[in-house]
Amino acid sequence: MSLLYWEPRSYGRGLADLSAARRDLAGDLSGFAPDLVDTARLCLHELHANACKYGRPGGEVTRHLVLNEGHVLRLTVHNDHGTGSVPRVPVERTGDEWDRAEGQRGLLLVDGLADGWGHYAWPVRSGLGVLVWASFALDPAAVPREEVGFGIPVR
Repeated sequence: MSLLYWEPRSYGRGLADLSAARRDLAGDLSGFAPDLVDTARLCLHELHANACKYGRPGGEVTRHLVLNEGHVLRLTVHNDHGTGSVPRVPVERTGDEWDRAEGQRGLLLVDGLADGWGHYAWPVRSGLGVLVWASFALDPAAVPREEVGFGIPVR
């Protein structure tokens, strides 16, 4: 199995763009297990929503997708010229505070659904945006063969 990547896809910051991003991801992952596709779409939704919230007004959100030789699928979402805020899972809240909270549950979902997640500025310390990724370890037998027509092999 060689490294596979999908062409990056860029979107605006509206709800229609988020719907298109989820639809495109499902198309790009056609042939993969439906549970993986659904999980990746939910994680994409949360990462994309955060990129919209913290990105530059009128900016773009770009999605990257790579399947490495270790059979790990990495979904990355990049906002351009964001606030530079570091994504964090809120941990110091009481149960009552969680009950009243209006948001900040998205990264908890990503943390629970993905095998790993993280973030970094790109370019590093440039203020030009933040990339947040979620990774999913796949059983090699569950990865469609390259002949299915997904991704671009990198040899």
